[in-house]
Amino acid sequence: MSVSKPPPATPARAIAFLAFAAFASQAMVRVADPLLPQIAADVGTTIGAASIVISAYAVSHGLTQLFGSPIGDRFPKFVLVALLCALCGAATLACGFSRTLTELGLARLACGLTAGMIIPLAMAFIGDTVPYEDRQPVLGRFLAGQITGLVGGQVIGGVVGDYFGWRNVFVFVSGLFALAVALLVFELLRNPLTRVAPQPAAKSRGFAADYAAVLGSPWARVIVLGVFLEAAIMFSAFAYIGADLHARMGLSFSAVGAVLAAFGIGGLTYVLTVRQLVDRLGQVGLVIAGGAMLTLSFLALALAPAWWVSFGAIAAIGLAFYMVHNTLQVNATQMAPAARSTAIGIFSSALYVGQGAGVAAAAPIVDRYGAVPIFLTAALAWPLLCWWISAKLRARA
Repeated sequence: MSVSKPPPATPARAIAFLAFAAFASQAMVRVADPLLPQIAADVGTTIGAASIVISAYAVSHGLTQLFGSPIGDRFPKFVLVALLCALCGAATLACGFSRTLTELGLARLACGLTAGMIIPLAMAFIGDTVPYEDRQPVLGRFLAGQITGLVGGQVIGGVVGDYFGWRNVFVFVSGLFALAVALLVFELLRNPLTRVAPQPAAKSRGFAADYAAVLGSPWARVIVLGVFLEAAIMFSAFAYIGADLHARMGLSFSAVGAVLAAFGIGGLTYVLTVRQLVDRLGQVGLVIAGGAMLTLSFLALALAPAWWVSFGAIAAIGLAFYMVHNTLQVNATQMAPAARSTAIGIFSSALYVGQGAGVAAAAPIVDRYGAVPIFLTAALAWPLLCWWISAKLRARA
């Protein structure tokens, strides 16, 4: 009697588990934001000094993306994600047991070193296993983990911190990593696709050759520059929306947090409609429509007469930003297929550097004139950037 073979493994479940790993990593990024007053009071320091737990993380996160990415071109990416989740879970647990600010800062530094490559490696795995023509909707659904993690991290930090103290927040998040590891190991044992090693040619190249393969490509330079400018424009304005709502509209900080959560609503709307949007608009149409929506939304923020206008504008920004950003992400997965992990690491690092540069450049203007000039500047810059990106996409096609 013949025995029927099981159907071939598909990456769908593997990608869902990677999305949960992305959720855990992004929750860990944002979980410390609402905890600074508690941490400062507990270790006997100021809130400004306690912010080292955020800056230490940001520095190590960006550096590991830039310099650690070639590892993914030499070892199975899915295996590396599982290993990094285990290490990051241990580092996050160490945060909860830190007795001094120095210990906590070092533990957060370790969190950044281990978490920084989780999402780039997951994206590279998707690039390896999903055909390019299907990749944008898949990456769009993968974004759900990142978006809910960013929003959920602040909620976890606030709620768990209020009821159980800041240390137990980190213990809780380490439990999320433990669950992620269990899911990833389960998939590793069942799905051979997750254990595929890179080609021998990739292993034999030096790290310098990987960076040269990426940065030597004109198209890769376009995508990296595009994401740097996108992040600089976006976050130079978005970072100050909360302060503007409090200063101009008189909202409490709790209300500000609720209004800013509209960004997550817009992002999840993109996740739920990405297939239809891609089919209807294509990549060029997504960038053009997203740029138009971002322009109108930042104009609305600058001229908003009431908070509810800002809520709608922020939700539209969440949708439109991912229309543009996800298009750049998809192209990042294909800009250097022979060194895919390195390429996405450089892409992610440019995203973080762009955020920091944009926020720093806007700071003196906001201090002197408020956030409205920055909103107006973003409204003018978005159509220029999106016109340039769409022109490059047309030329590439």
